[in-house]
Amino acid sequence: MRITCIGGGPAGLYFALLMKKQDPRHEVTVLERNRAGDTFGWGVVFSDQTLGALREADPKTADEILQAFNHWDDIDVHIDGHSVRSGGHGFCGIGRKKLLNILQSRCEELGVKLVYEADVQDDADIDADLIIAADGLNSRIRNKYAASYQPDVDLRNCRFVWLGTEKLFDAFTFDFQKTEHGWFQAHAYRFDEHTSTFIVETPEAVWQAAGLADMSKEEGIAFCETLFAGVLDGHKLVSNASHLRGSAQWIRFPRVVCRNWVHHNGRAPVVLMGDAAHTAHFSIGSGTKLALEDAIALANDIAEEKGDLSAALDRYVATRSIDVLRIQNAARNSTEWFENVERHARLDPQQFAYSLLTRSQRISHENLRLRDHGYVERFESWLAGGDKAVPPMFTPFTLHGLTLKNRVVVSPMAQYSCVDGLPAEHHLMHLGARAMGGAGLVFAEMTCTSPDARITPGCPGLWNDEQGAAWKRIVDYVHASTTAKIAMQLGHAGAKGSTRVAWEGIDLPLDTGNWPLISASEQQYLEGISQQSRAMTREDMDRVKADFIAATRRARAAGFDWLELHCAHGYLLSSFISPLTNQRSDEYGGSLENRLRFPLEVFAAMRAIWTGPLSVRISAHDWVAGGITPQDSVLVAEAFKAAGADLIDVSSGQVSKQEKPTYGRMWQTPFSENIRNRVGIATIAVGAISEADHVNSIIAAGRADLCAVARPHLANPAWTLTEAARIGYTGIEWPKQYLSGKQQLEREFERQRAQGVAAQEQANKALGV
Repeated sequence: MRITCIGGGPAGLYFALLMKKQDPRHEVTVLERNRAGDTFGWGVVFSDQTLGALREADPKTADEILQAFNHWDDIDVHIDGHSVRSGGHGFCGIGRKKLLNILQSRCEELGVKLVYEADVQDDADIDADLIIAADGLNSRIRNKYAASYQPDVDLRNCRFVWLGTEKLFDAFTFDFQKTEHGWFQAHAYRFDEHTSTFIVETPEAVWQAAGLADMSKEEGIAFCETLFAGVLDGHKLVSNASHLRGSAQWIRFPRVVCRNWVHHNGRAPVVLMGDAAHTAHFSIGSGTKLALEDAIALANDIAEEKGDLSAALDRYVATRSIDVLRIQNAARNSTEWFENVERHARLDPQQFAYSLLTRSQRISHENLRLRDHGYVERFESWLAGGDKAVPPMFTPFTLHGLTLKNRVVVSPMAQYSCVDGLPAEHHLMHLGARAMGGAGLVFAEMTCTSPDARITPGCPGLWNDEQGAAWKRIVDYVHASTTAKIAMQLGHAGAKGSTRVAWEGIDLPLDTGNWPLISASEQQYLEGISQQSRAMTREDMDRVKADFIAATRRARAAGFDWLELHCAHGYLLSSFISPLTNQRSDEYGGSLENRLRFPLEVFAAMRAIWTGPLSVRISAHDWVAGGITPQDSVLVAEAFKAAGADLIDVSSGQVSKQEKPTYGRMWQTPFSENIRNRVGIATIAVGAISEADHVNSIIAAGRADLCAVARPHLANPAWTLTEAARIGYTGIEWPKQYLSGKQQLEREFERQRAQGVAAQEQANKALGV
């Protein structure tokens, strides 16, 4: 096979040597536009896991790289005069020039043809069976065939400059400095016996305000030396980007995502690799890692498909794109964390450091424990406010005079099992079992304030005294038989009402017996299918507000510990807040302030008569252009806080069927963190929170005060007790009737953990890490 790699960076060189090693008959050429020995940048970072993959692909190259590596385990975080160190992270640093020299030498040894000063403008003259476009971030090949690759380039918000220093750091170091203009941060690590990489980063607005845009190159470096003098210990900062002048050394990171990686030019497939195909922010050190792993994956796929290049490329794109997306998602989380240091800096330095360590969501609480058990023990003791380490999810939480025994909340989950709004045996069983299951707070599903406020005929209500008495029976059971607290969520379906129960066709209108619908403006939730709602009049508003007041009084009489107002998911009050569903031209439409007017009227009326914790559920993102954004949600939360809300229950979406959410683990938690740490109000995080590790990580990092767990509680009412046993926490209280099962469950999970540790140690030994 004739293979040409455009670009002599890590991706092109490593793929070239792997293919030549795989079959010496391959004619492999690398075309590099720079001279031999030219390079830009300083050091690159790998994890121990990446080293294992390199050793498996080509032991000789891996050994040479390993001999040149500087290895460290620790991360240091410096902020506000405090330093926090954690260990066990397993990083390796190597100079970029040294890495390229090793790869170049190995290519020459194997017979790869290296051509320097070959500035490829076009692939039209390349005669090959396979062309690898590894021509970097500003790939000409990607730009030429943009219609095929469909790149999406997102310039991120921070400016950064890549510098070096002779200060030798003994840990991967993050140093944060606050100026009158805002925060700057340094990412620093040693990569050889003489030099460390030193990256300085700051948001664009701070960079502009500090005057760096108008400084010369030398002035900009001097600014950084002065700012980070405390960590540099008198050492200078230097640049090796001689081709850049003035503020051009400060760049914004471009996040590159390509829908396709292969273009067929009629002669040979042209495959993007490395930064030409995708980028990952330097804060998780994965750019070079991704490039080398791309090369390994494609070489392996070609070998597996035994020369069927078309099948190999299909396989490569199908599998490798998923792995890359995972890394890019983690990198996006990390990027956004560093773009919002001002928000995180409001945390205590201990919690700030923990938040940094877990920012990408690839490192969780239990993963940190495996890396540095002592650090996690000390942090848990600090968070619990005593000498004893307690998993964050099992620390108590007090709000408006009410103390919850832990941070786990059973989400309000629709059961559609009432007749005429009356909760009966099913709700006693459903809520009672979950209260027995260990959660600190159990929510009743959205309960409707009038018959026409229901989503379905099976929804519960609190519009008459009979319903109030039925709810009191359930509340009394929870209080008498468990140590959980119980919450009521009140809402009105609005335009999403008068539908079938979920298992008969979610959101579809009833065949018979429909009732009239109201909302902020005329609306049809499912276009052409749903019943049309009418815009509310002032008389409608007065009636609805009175219904909420009456329901609040009944919730108080029933003995509920907590009350929540549902202003999310496209229901009635949400329909006022979102511009997608509010087209009113009166004082209740237009600006966000006007759109919030009626929901705040209802909330204020409830606050006037409810003396316990009162929360509000909001949709922090409509996921539709022109809808509510995360920035808007901060203003919404501020308005409810000013009106007396104790907590914001932060969800998103379900306002429009045109929505396009980005799903994933804990995918809505960033909205909670944004509101909690910008507004200064307690929050509940929701959405794909399914493990104790998720809850512990969220609470420990200050991303929320409580975590609502939904579907896992449907599958296992005792989810909280089960997860405590799974992570080895025996201090949780069990119902006395079930105590005989506690030790057996704990022993079983202890056995599974021991087996898992043994398996991991064996795998690490096999990989040589």
